[in-house]
Amino acid sequence: MKNIFDFLDKWATRICFPLIIIIFLKTCSTNSKIDKTRTELSTVVTRIDSVVSISASKQDIEKIIKIEGLKSEKRMIQSTDRKILDVTRQSEIDKELEKLGSK
Repeated sequence: MKNIFDFLDKWATRICFPLIIIIFLKTCSTNSKIDKTRTELSTVVTRIDSVVSISASKQDIEKIIKIEGLKSEKRMIQSTDRKILDVTRQSEIDKELEKLGSK
């Protein structure tokens, strides 16, 4: 045990100093990566907002989301093996899709 303490007393500062420098440099590069990602994300969000505001109103977006939800529900029903209750729900989904104007 004495040998370990002697080794640490003699070499601890020589080992810790390079490790502290490496950790410091690593954290500096991490912050710059975070800042770069944050700026890229903000540009993407502004592009999405501008596309959504130009191309469709809120009601149109809600309609599109409802149509896609109904289509995915129908695909899920068709992928399962249950038949009796699902046939009626599929026909209800078809009627709702026709009412929304999508097929």
